[in-house]
Amino acid sequence: MPVRRTGSVYVLLMGLAVLFVGPFIWLLLAALKTRDEWVAFPARVLPQHAQWDNFAHALTDINFPAYAMNSLFLSTLYAVLITASSAVVGFGFARLRGSGKRALFLVLLSTMMLPQILTLLPTYVLFSRLGLVNTYWPWVLWGLAASPYLIFLFRQFFAAIPRELEDAAIIDGCGWIRIFWRIFLPLSRPVLLTSFVLSFVWTWGDYIAPALLLDVDHTTLSVAITAWYRDPHGNAIPTVQAAAAALYMLPTLLIFLFAQRYFIRSVVSSGVKG
Repeated sequence: MPVRRTGSVYVLLMGLAVLFVGPFIWLLLAALKTRDEWVAFPARVLPQHAQWDNFAHALTDINFPAYAMNSLFLSTLYAVLITASSAVVGFGFARLRGSGKRALFLVLLSTMMLPQILTLLPTYVLFSRLGLVNTYWPWVLWGLAASPYLIFLFRQFFAAIPRELEDAAIIDGCGWIRIFWRIFLPLSRPVLLTSFVLSFVWTWGDYIAPALLLDVDHTTLSVAITAWYRDPHGNAIPTVQAAAAALYMLPTLLIFLFAQRYFIRSVVSSGVKG
């Protein structure tokens, strides 16, 4: 019976792996097809001859390096700021005492239930009136405002740290800022890295905010891929877009493969203590 159950689990995991990896494999196959093979009906799974030129066109038909650098700068800036601000707020909720802290934390968590589309137009109007459209200042302000989900991760991690470390530091004359900087922050490396990876991927893959707030020169690679791979007649070239999308995914895949053990460790440790 245990052997049969184990076999069923492996079959289920293999099915889920195919389900999640399938779209990426289909994207790679689409990037190697011709336009005729792309629109063929019934659909052709494998290309007759791999069109590696699609990747060359993806890199040269638009200023791919410049848009990639825009995405890299914006994603890194946002990830660093929101990780730092979320760590500070999470530390406050985990270790500082004050009336109404629990109610305020519940209000903070409730904001996670709001769909982002509800705040999209008010956010655009606000930034437009402040003169921040076509600049990177909105991402700076979003980063400084912290993230409810990341605050929750930091709060759970910091709450699991033994209070004896904090008490010993207070006896030695350390203030809360020094305790946070010298004790809690070095211990939270897994959560710091997880927060950075998550926020980096959020910004790297975001399409709506750059399309709404940035002009052609400052926009990101996600907008450029969907907008500017066109033939002389103005029609989209889906095979080149697929090649560009495959290249676009590589940085986030490499970052996640490098950081996955820290990511798993932080998710496990964040649930140790409520």
